[in-house]
Amino acid sequence: MSLDADALRMVAANEADWDARAALHAASAFYDRPAEFWFAEYEWEDLGELDGRDVAHLQCHLGTETVAFARRGAKTVGLDLSGKSLEEARRIAAEADEKVEYVHANVYDAVEALQGRQFDVVYTGKGALCYLPDLKAWAEVVKQLLKPGGSLYVVEFHPLLNALGPVALPGDTGELIIRKDYLEGRGSIAHDSTVTYTGDQVPGRQRSYEWMHGLGELVTTLATTGFQITSLRESEVLQWPRWPSMEQTPEGWYRLPDDAPRIPLLFALKAQRAD
Repeated sequence: MSLDADALRMVAANEADWDARAALHAASAFYDRPAEFWFAEYEWEDLGELDGRDVAHLQCHLGTETVAFARRGAKTVGLDLSGKSLEEARRIAAEADEKVEYVHANVYDAVEALQGRQFDVVYTGKGALCYLPDLKAWAEVVKQLLKPGGSLYVVEFHPLLNALGPVALPGDTGELIIRKDYLEGRGSIAHDSTVTYTGDQVPGRQRSYEWMHGLGELVTTLATTGFQITSLRESEVLQWPRWPSMEQTPEGWYRLPDDAPRIPLLFALKAQRAD
C-alpha cells in the first residue's frame, strides 16, 4: 500500500526516532511491568478466547502486549517499523520464555511483509493511530490481514486526551484546557523534543511526526472499508498519571479525582470484517 513521497519521508523520520528511543524505553521503569499490566479487564472480555487463534499486533514497539497474547495461547506475530524496537522485543519475549514472531515493516507494507497470511484478530494499541498519515489506506491493510469474520481491536488514547495539553504554562490554574486539535484535517504535527515519554533524554533524537484522528473519522473509515462496528467503549482510566492531580486506582492505573469532570482518556473499538 503506497504513500506519497512526503508521507514516506515523515514515516522514515519516525522510524529513525523510534530506533533512537528503543533501548532507553526497554531499560526504563515505565516498561518494567508485567505484560498484563497494560490491559484493562474489558479488553480481555472484548477479545474473548485467544487460545489457538492467530493474532497480529501492529505497531507493537517493544512487544509488551504481544507477549501477553502469547501467554494466553495465541499464535502471535508482532510488526513494527523500528528494527531497534524489535531487537528489544525479541529479547523481552525470550526472557519471558514466550514464542512470538516479530516482523520488521512499515504497517502499510504489512500484507506483503506477512506474505499474505490472515489472522483471527488484528490488534493495535495505545499510541499507534497517531503515527498513521493515511487512515483509509491503513484500514484497507487491516481488512486484507483479517480472515473473513475476523476482528480488529483498537485500544487507543482518546482524541480528547490528546487535545488536552499535558504541559502547564505560566499562569495556568491547573484546570484542563484544550490546547491541540481533537479533529483530523490539519496534516502532520512535527515534534522536536529531545525527551521521550519515559522521561529519558534521547541523544540525537530525530524530528518525528504525528497525525490527529477523531473518533468520527475512525468509525466512518472502518464502516466504509467493509467493517461492522460491534463495540465502542470509552474509559476514564489511564496507565500513567498524565496530570499531577490524577489518583491511582487499586489496579495501578490512574484517573482524575472524584471532584473533576468525568472524561474519556482511552477508547476501545472492536470491528468485524464484514465480507
